[in-house]
Amino acid sequence: MFDFIQETVRIQNKIDSQLIKHTFNVNHMSNQSELQPEPWTYHLLGLISPLLVISGNLLAVNEQIYAAMGVIFIWVIGPILDIVMGESKVPRPPRDSGTPFIVLLWIHGILQLFVMATFFWFAFNEGLTGWLVIGALSTGLSAAASAIVTAHELGHQKPRSPGWWLSRILLFSVNYTHFTTEHNYNHHRWVATDKDPASATQEESLWYFWMRTIPGQFISSVRVHNKRGRTGLNNPSYQGLGLQISCLLGLGILPGYFGFSGIPLVVGWLISSFVSILTLEYVNYIRHWGLRRNEKGRFQAEHAWNTEARWSRWSLLELTRHSDHHLEASLPFWKLRPHKDTPTLRWGYYASWWPCVFTPIWRKVMTKRIPSDSSN
Repeated sequence: MFDFIQETVRIQNKIDSQLIKHTFNVNHMSNQSELQPEPWTYHLLGLISPLLVISGNLLAVNEQIYAAMGVIFIWVIGPILDIVMGESKVPRPPRDSGTPFIVLLWIHGILQLFVMATFFWFAFNEGLTGWLVIGALSTGLSAAASAIVTAHELGHQKPRSPGWWLSRILLFSVNYTHFTTEHNYNHHRWVATDKDPASATQEESLWYFWMRTIPGQFISSVRVHNKRGRTGLNNPSYQGLGLQISCLLGLGILPGYFGFSGIPLVVGWLISSFVSILTLEYVNYIRHWGLRRNEKGRFQAEHAWNTEARWSRWSLLELTRHSDHHLEASLPFWKLRPHKDTPTLRWGYYASWWPCVFTPIWRKVMTKRIPSDSSN
């Protein structure tokens, strides 16, 4: 696997170097016409996380150490790959055909079902131990890097379409069913303003942002439905929360009738969901931290942080080209483009995790990168 990644980076760096050299030797317009989209197969790298966690959950039934595979890969190897693989130097044009990417989204979604099924099998066999917590961490991190990214993409499709329903299932698997409502109808409208609970101010640490944004986004989703006349028990956000609580209670109680405890399943699911949600909101934090705009003004490309870090781009379905996503939310991920002169993260999404957790490091590095006119 690592030989494949190393060879991919070597080839990509060589191509980028040739293109940069070519840019200085020929007319810019003719050079642009020669650029080709990146191979779609690069995005298959995002399947490594769920496949590792599925394998780890199954192997951990006999050898518990395998439960840590997801933690090691996403929290240790992922940041290293972000740094080693570097950034794309020459932006390529987007692809016209999305067929392989649509299939890829469904593969991510289906794999999440296997991730959860294998985790419940591991939890059933393991019981309430420290290894259950480790397995839940791996499962939750995989869900954040694969299932939630997929749910975000599919959540922008037409309501009640097959992809939209898959998005609902994926969000249910991490107990965060209100996300699509808040994200589509509030975040995209009020991003980088005080009306958006998912946009972090410069003064906020990740830790404080977590405490504010998670309940704030649920309340925001309730208000969205209230404005549409769906109040009280008819509010889908309350209904989704009720369904989640009911399933957790059922998972904890029903296995008792068959002679075994469902408590490890409930505890494991809650921990993995909590980790997924925290990771999702970490991503929200770094995408808009410290960037503000006037509520009466339009969103501009400089109101979101971007990065061309290859590992983050390819494994997270171009989530890093965030400005273009906000400028045209209906664009599928394979058509997102980078924007010149936009705020740029110092590292990719994986490598930003540890500096972000340690607030002084994050602020020291990132404060000087905030554009002076970001509040326009």
